[in-house]
Amino acid sequence: MQFTNDLSKLHEFPFKTSLLNPRGYSLSQNNLKKNLLEAVEEGFSSLGDSPKQAIFFHLETSFEIKKDNIPANLTEFAKALEKIFGPEAFYLEKLIVKRLYEKFGLKFEEVENWDFLEHVSNVKKQLQTEKEV
Repeated sequence: MQFTNDLSKLHEFPFKTSLLNPRGYSLSQNNLKKNLLEAVEEGFSSLGDSPKQAIFFHLETSFEIKKDNIPANLTEFAKALEKIFGPEAFYLEKLIVKRLYEKFGLKFEEVENWDFLEHVSNVKKQLQTEKEV
């Protein structure tokens, strides 16, 4: 699975989301980062508080990814999750992106062959499109 943070090909993705409540959401870059961090925290929390803390500790000590830097290092974050959890990282990533979609009033729909980064890129694209309208 190829991971990339290159957003130049966003227009090629066959987006499959619909806005549930497009008004009232702040679309600033800071809000995206805040909501992404919250989604990560909530996804990890689904495993329990101790495992959540252990994952954040492992990300920082083994992969040099501090919690607050996750949005700026999404490719490395996704790779780290795969190294920690193996193929099961998919389920944790799915929980995280579902929460991210919900935070912006977007409906999550699975798209075959999309990975974590493609879903995050899709959220960014949907927010940018809404901002331009």
